[in-house]
Amino acid sequence: MKDNRPVNLDLIAFKWPLPALTSITHRISGVLLFIGTALLLYLLQLSLESEAGFRQATEILATPLVKFVVWVVVSALLYHLIAGLKHLIMDFGIGETLEGGKTGAVLTIILSAIAIIAAGVWIW
Repeated sequence: MKDNRPVNLDLIAFKWPLPALTSITHRISGVLLFIGTALLLYLLQLSLESEAGFRQATEILATPLVKFVVWVVVSALLYHLIAGLKHLIMDFGIGETLEGGKTGAVLTIILSAIAIIAAGVWIW
């Protein structure tokens, strides 16, 4: 019997549906939040130690690299929040169809992009 199934799937060449991509990025944003929380907690701890620590935290936050990292963490938070709200809405039975899933994915991307751009303007 001849087996025509592929042996190794090339996941990069695979055409992922938009709801799957938004689900994967939702998980990635959760990981970024987990990692980024350590940096933010360090800066919070430093700023609360003393007046000199607050000045040092302010200086650290003024550097472009740290601003970028903070923007990435805030972007992950905003995307994770919006995608999580989409999942909550789907838990109520809204948007569970194939078309609803596509529409929800598009709305998640659009609303996240607007929120992330606004956060970038606020941080920079």
